Amino acid sequence: MSFAGAAIYAVQEARIDDRIDLNISQEVDEFARFQRTGVDPETGKRFTDLPRLFEVALERNVADEHQIILAFVGDRVAYYSQTSGARQLVESRALGRAVAQRLTEEKLQSRFGSVDTAAGPVRFATLPVSSGDVRGAWVVAYLAERENAEFGDVMRTYVVVALLALLVVAVVGWFVAGALLAPLRLVRQTAQEIGESDLSRRIEVTGTDDVSALARTFNAMLDRLEGAFTAQRAFLDDAGHELRTPITVVRGNIELLDTGDPVEVDAVRSLVLDELDRMSRLVDDLTLLAKAERPDFVHPGPVDLGEVTDDLMTRLPVLGTRAWTVDARAGEVVIADRQRLTQALLQLAANAVRATQESAEIAVGSRVDRDRREVQVWVRDTGTGVAPEDRERIFARFSRGRGAEPTEGSGLGLAIVSAIAEAHGGSVRLVSTLGQGATFTLVLPYVPAARTELVMA
Repeated sequence: MSFAGAAIYAVQEARIDDRIDLNISQEVDEFARFQRTGVDPETGKRFTDLPRLFEVALERNVADEHQIILAFVGDRVAYYSQTSGARQLVESRALGRAVAQRLTEEKLQSRFGSVDTAAGPVRFATLPVSSGDVRGAWVVAYLAERENAEFGDVMRTYVVVALLALLVVAVVGWFVAGALLAPLRLVRQTAQEIGESDLSRRIEVTGTDDVSALARTFNAMLDRLEGAFTAQRAFLDDAGHELRTPITVVRGNIELLDTGDPVEVDAVRSLVLDELDRMSRLVDDLTLLAKAERPDFVHPGPVDLGEVTDDLMTRLPVLGTRAWTVDARAGEVVIADRQRLTQALLQLAANAVRATQESAEIAVGSRVDRDRREVQVWVRDTGTGVAPEDRERIFARFSRGRGAEPTEGSGLGLAIVSAIAEAHGGSVRLVSTLGQGATFTLVLPYVPAARTELVMA
């Protein structure tokens, strides 16, 4: 802004000088025309008397504010305009000498000049005039310093206003920058406060600018990190809790083993192998649940629900001697992960086997509800059912129904089924009547696929 002010001042000062010269030239030209064409109002004839010419010309001329007109007859000022500062110029010997010098150097021609006087720097032009033996000069002078002083007042006002504007801009900019950069400071402070065991800190974001978007992205990153650490801690806690029991059983039996008794050795060997198999299944289930947090847990593709239902019926008899039936068979091709879908249904069927007696009915089915835009696949049993107070709890890790035996499964089966449904964007729906069985239904979003895609896959 200072550079702009200096440039404006330089340009305007040059314009003031040009305007002064233009005004002086106009006054000189007007007098020259009046000298050629003017007549004395008293006689109606051309002027023959030089003082009378100057007198009438001054009466008809109104000088500008900082302009002074002087009429020289010989080497003295005979007439002058009643402008502020005119008296000082009349008495100024410096102006008189400058005018006399120009009359001597270049008679009967107008000439610009500048001179310092008691009234300040003066810009002037002279027009030599003669009538008979009488010689004189028409002098138009301009007090340039006063003209520049007015512009100086304007520039001082400009400087004051500019400084105030800069101050206002600086204050407003400080507050605006502070508001815009506040999320960045919060990001830095939050990053400093986050520890290995505490990822709960978040940044409060209310704006819609790019910095606020950065803060939201940072919060989303913290959500993902916290979720990953929570899953990791849950995995370690669950694994430690569940593996401790079989390890204790194996260790206790081995410590008490009588190696001299072949019967006891065989019994302990069978027990150890059973516990190791259970530990292996437990580790596999925990690993599967840990993978459920990853985006590549499912690999969706075209799946024929009818083929899934038929394939499931060929696998179920190995789970137990039950009356396996099909409630419904959908004949549509949808987008899902066939392997994970089959895995969830087999897990539900295995649970149904544990909840029923031999030869009891267990049914599977599949359908598409276009009104609700959902796919439904289910396993229905006629077993003991699920108590109302257990219907939410049984989907948690290592949770079992209140009537289940402690040795029945790892308590991770329904958690795995729920994880598979959620990975598809769906859920597990349970309908049960205590003592009359239960129906577990995987409800998935309906995303149809063409059969040609199934063939190509």
